[in-house]
Amino acid sequence: MGLRDLTWFDVLRRNAQERPDDTALIFEGRRIAHRDMAERAERLAAGLARAGLARGDRVALVSQNRPEFLDVLNAAARLGAVLVPVNWRLGAEEVAAIVADVAPAIVIADGESVPLLAPAQAAQAGVKGWFALDAAAEPYRPFADLLEGGPMPDEPGDEPGSDDPLVIIHTAAVEGKPRGAVLTHANLIAHNLQLAAAWQLGPDDVALGVLPLFHVSGLGLALALAQAGGTSVIMRRFDAAEAARLVAEERGSVMCEFAPILGQILDAAEAASSPLGSLKAVWGLDSPETIARFEGACPNASFWSGYGQSETSGYVSFSKHRERPGTAGRPTPLARLAILDEDDRPVPPGTVGEIAVRGPLVFQGYWNLPEETAWTFRGGWHHTGDLGRFDEAGYLVYAGRSPAKELIKTGGENVYPAEVERALRAHPAIAEAVVFGVPDPRWGEAVRAVCMPKLGTEVTAEDLIAFVGERIARYKRPKSIVFVGTMPLIGSGVPDRAAIKAEHGG
Repeated sequence: MGLRDLTWFDVLRRNAQERPDDTALIFEGRRIAHRDMAERAERLAAGLARAGLARGDRVALVSQNRPEFLDVLNAAARLGAVLVPVNWRLGAEEVAAIVADVAPAIVIADGESVPLLAPAQAAQAGVKGWFALDAAAEPYRPFADLLEGGPMPDEPGDEPGSDDPLVIIHTAAVEGKPRGAVLTHANLIAHNLQLAAAWQLGPDDVALGVLPLFHVSGLGLALALAQAGGTSVIMRRFDAAEAARLVAEERGSVMCEFAPILGQILDAAEAASSPLGSLKAVWGLDSPETIARFEGACPNASFWSGYGQSETSGYVSFSKHRERPGTAGRPTPLARLAILDEDDRPVPPGTVGEIAVRGPLVFQGYWNLPEETAWTFRGGWHHTGDLGRFDEAGYLVYAGRSPAKELIKTGGENVYPAEVERALRAHPAIAEAVVFGVPDPRWGEAVRAVCMPKLGTEVTAEDLIAFVGERIARYKRPKSIVFVGTMPLIGSGVPDRAAIKAEHGG
């Protein structure tokens, strides 16, 4: 650690010193103080070191939200190791691909996720230890064993620095393969400070954690509250009635969400007469109708709109929705945004181009993908693959994905068409498939597939959807399928995606 370094574990140390008895975390009625968070991280770091985890090693974690999730992150920060949170909603083969990508020294899973790791377990002989948060059979050992020893010994010169990796978050699969975005201590701390400044967070603030902690937004909110010395209430899994109750009982002040979460909380609060008046800010993606309903029910609160991605540690543009409805806010203080044309030259305001970002929020690069990283960082900018424009007042207007990286956003999750298409084409009856997003009142977008069966074969939409759900995460399955006899082609002999979407995207 250098003179000017500040790591995530330094934040925990500060909270333990300045507000040791204040509540840091609430989970299913259990309250954990800031002092206890730091002490658990010290003991867990020592236990992980005994199990073979060293500085720079990866620890893969497949778990629903629970205190141990943050314990592992905090311990990794103390050791200089790297947390790889894995989406527990993925299929077993997808999980195995992520585990193989990062070659972890340690793998930790909750009871529900242990079966997901069976293919990874068979393929990863280099893992030094498999640990279960709940009861599990060999080769898993109890996670509690890692907490039995004393704290980490202080060894000057061996602590991580600000620019060391802390988290690898795998993004949605481009061309069928997920990429690990490497975020550093400095990346996450910069994002925390931005959010704390925008929302004026302090020790009295309470965040309701309804999003999964494997998601950059869910994790970012929890870390921002810790940075501000506040409290996070985390839910194992989202439940609208429980969320409304927790806001009322714990005086929740801030929250991040993706449709349809906010609408369901409003419904539950009305049904149970649970007050939501303590909320002051909600950030996310939702319909204008739900946003208006929220701000009507909570007149002292604001809904915030923004733009960001895992590669930018969270949001890089952010503003109150009511300031400029339909936009993704203004560039944040720690991000410089540009709109570039196909030759990477800036375009005039009002012109659509690729959103590019500079600043301390930009990730370190894609794990083990130097060529992709160099291309993404060409010209000294992070090229997001997203399209947008600046309006006359300087607000960012999101305009979709670039043709090379078309993306479907369904309920806050990213789905790349190429991954779904690959799963569809694996079916013996399917000759070709084209996948795209269509508007959906509940989820924002839904996955639609246009499929061309092979001659002489038959398959139903229901069977095909079930087939896909067995190979990739269930939220990536098509919600609707259109069968066609032929597909229009472009000059290279591949399906004309634009024409197919124009005909079947209504």
